[in-house]
Amino acid sequence: MQEKRKKKSLPAAVCAVIVAAGSSRRMGGENKLLLKLAGAPVLAHTLNAFEKCAAVRDIVLVCREQDIMPYTDLVRAFGISKLRTVTRGGDSRTASVLAGITAAPEDTVLVAVHDGARPLVSEAVITEAVCAAAECGAAAPVVPVKDSIKRIENGCIAADVPRDTLAAVQTPQVFRREVLQRALTDAQRKNRSFTDDCAAVEALGQTVRATHGSYENIKITTPEDISAAEAFLNREDD
Repeated sequence: MQEKRKKKSLPAAVCAVIVAAGSSRRMGGENKLLLKLAGAPVLAHTLNAFEKCAAVRDIVLVCREQDIMPYTDLVRAFGISKLRTVTRGGDSRTASVLAGITAAPEDTVLVAVHDGARPLVSEAVITEAVCAAAECGAAAPVVPVKDSIKRIENGCIAADVPRDTLAAVQTPQVFRREVLQRALTDAQRKNRSFTDDCAAVEALGQTVRATHGSYENIKITTPEDISAAEAFLNREDD
């Protein structure tokens, strides 16, 4: 996954749906998206990454109802001009992403679904996933798994799992709008839950292309992740 990224013409009408409707349980209930990272809230870094990315035309932010006003104020404070709306999420990730798709501009062709808690996503990672999805309909960034992986049975190691067949998937996961909407609507109708949007799309028989992710594109989940993100940002500033 280390080959040189190729420059491609950018597709039009790409809307980033930033999912920020979580409860931050593993942060002790404190809203992790408002925690300071290098002097700015985590969510401000996330939104700014898409604001600066030429491959993205619009941004929709999905959040809990109680966060609509604080996030709207944040958007204004940090000059996020691509934001089209802040909309209320649902009781599940599937419902929240569907709310974001519904709120996207009518002429949206591609939807790039991204975790609000991934503030260090780069323009290169976003752009490659967008361009791949424009070609094949669905794409997501991945990084190779570094650790040795074992299969466990009854508390004991049962077998090795070949590491070269595994990867950790990240966001943004990018899809043709109608493909993702159909996949999530079908999942909701059948009361099926998936670990990510790729799995819902794959359940329809759609292949998802793997693009280059980055080990710096971490998800802020626990307090230790803030320290790791700070270290990445400090290294970039050196």
